[in-house]
Amino acid sequence: AAEALHAAVRDLRDEQLDALVTAPIDKESIQSDDFRYTGHTEFLAAELGGEPLMMMCSDLLRVGLVTIHIPVTEISHDLTRQKIVTRLEQLRSSLKADFGIVEPRIAVLALNPHAGDGGLLGSEEEHIIRPAVNEAYEKGILAFGPFAADGFFASGHYRDYDAVLAMYHDQGLTPFKTLSPDGVNFTACLGSVRTSPDHGVAFDIAGQDKADPQSMRNAIYLATDIVNNRRAWAEWTSNPLPHAERERGGRDLSVKDLPDTEKES
Repeated sequence: AAEALHAAVRDLRDEQLDALVTAPIDKESIQSDDFRYTGHTEFLAAELGGEPLMMMCSDLLRVGLVTIHIPVTEISHDLTRQKIVTRLEQLRSSLKADFGIVEPRIAVLALNPHAGDGGLLGSEEEHIIRPAVNEAYEKGILAFGPFAADGFFASGHYRDYDAVLAMYHDQGLTPFKTLSPDGVNFTACLGSVRTSPDHGVAFDIAGQDKADPQSMRNAIYLATDIVNNRRAWAEWTSNPLPHAERERGGRDLSVKDLPDTEKES
């Protein structure tokens, strides 16, 4: 598995491949002197450069992660305002270029139960997450939250957004896999396209004709779609028309055209 992965990355670098679709790996048995990573995402980041964003995708839901494969005890220490803002910038960029969404709406989940209950159940929401959401919004990102994760998914509120940003691995993947059992793991924000099924190796059912291939099919389909979307996005944005204001008296009304009294009201 490691040898195949190294060979595929070499071909990606040499532009012999348009995309990489990986099968699941057993993270414990694959460890060696040549592979000391907690997963594909970390390996590809080291080999291809950049700061990858782990995103789970289906027709119903897209979930990006702030932290990826780290122990739960380290999550709070790893969260920073700048890291969340950066993840929101990455998520927005990917949704536009890879999925063709003109201006995506992104929901941000809280870390603590009940979004911290005003500080009674934790201070990360008020000191880190909410300021990060506000900063991202000021930069033009349509980010909203933080939302308590349980109520957000239970109410179906996720349907109102183009993507969700979760604070840690299981917070995002548990509801995603429940709602989208045939979903896809997409490593966004790399120079190359990489997808994989959203499940593990399942050695317990190997050779029994019980494995469901749909997630792998979807991973192949999504990789193809993203390659095509990136090419289209590069063409669309290569020579954009300059923004032009209509003359006064035209049909479009800008805030700048309103009298001061109306602006203040």
